[in-house]
Amino acid sequence: MALAPAPARLEAHVPSPPAERAPWLLAIALGTLGVLALVGALSGVIGGGAARAPAASPPPVPLAAELPAPAALAPVAGQRAHGLAVIVGRPSAAQQSADARRFAGSSQAQIATRWMEGFYPIYAIAQETFAVNWLLLASIHLQESAFSTAPGTYRGLNFAHCCGGPMQFNVTNGPPSTWQLVSDSYRYGRRPAAYDHMTAAHPSIYDDFDSIMAAARLLSADGAEYRLDNRAWDAAYDYYGHDLTGVTYADQVLARAIGWSQHGFCINCGIEVRLLEAVHAAYGAPVLAQLEAEERAVARARRAREHPPPRPRTAGGRHTPAA
Repeated sequence: MALAPAPARLEAHVPSPPAERAPWLLAIALGTLGVLALVGALSGVIGGGAARAPAASPPPVPLAAELPAPAALAPVAGQRAHGLAVIVGRPSAAQQSADARRFAGSSQAQIATRWMEGFYPIYAIAQETFAVNWLLLASIHLQESAFSTAPGTYRGLNFAHCCGGPMQFNVTNGPPSTWQLVSDSYRYGRRPAAYDHMTAAHPSIYDDFDSIMAAARLLSADGAEYRLDNRAWDAAYDYYGHDLTGVTYADQVLARAIGWSQHGFCINCGIEVRLLEAVHAAYGAPVLAQLEAEERAVARARRAREHPPPRPRTAGGRHTPAA
């Protein structure tokens, strides 16, 4: 009988089996989370947010442009819609030559769709604020910096050490410089909450919003409106400068914008030859002819100064006094 309590003492050293309630609760919780994660993944809530986010779309085109008739309207020079004393750039011969090569390759850049989506809200605000067709603005943006992808867009100045930023504003002419005249344009529109290359201080030629808004105001001051017509050509011509390269510049800018208005905005499409020829015949050719006539007149005057006609001589060999 003294041995009866022994089993109780042995059992005291055997560990008790763990309670099963806690593991079951943990398993149920993990299973529930797994089911929720599976449902979320299938519905796109988890892991598909970026892919399913609505992509930004280009702003609506205010007016579709028709193909201009040859010499239908001569460019209107010197129109200033808002009384802004705009300085017209005067690029050097070297800069004109380099720009001509740059403009020839501006349509060859391959721009990502995602990159362009950051500019669409800015184009829309600029169009609404200054009543300028955003396609003209975008075409100049492409012409100047390949939609801000050209090397050095967001730092320093260009090879001519005069201009910088997405819209290549001149900060050295003047005073005041072209940039100083329109640098406060960002105040007229509501800045988007977020976009690429937002600078810490404003205004800045390197800030996308500041620069594009200033370009829109400059185009408006030069007479550009919603219509892609002779006023738009004249504004683009003023934007670059009144010279032979400026004619090519304005022809390309307007022809590209007209093509977009007819067929839809295309980031990496080139300029249609028929549009370029039509724009040049209507707007560029008359100005080009005038520039060439002025150059010939200047050349004749220079030759006359450098090689004046000999004075007539008398029979005695002396000069006849001028009358």
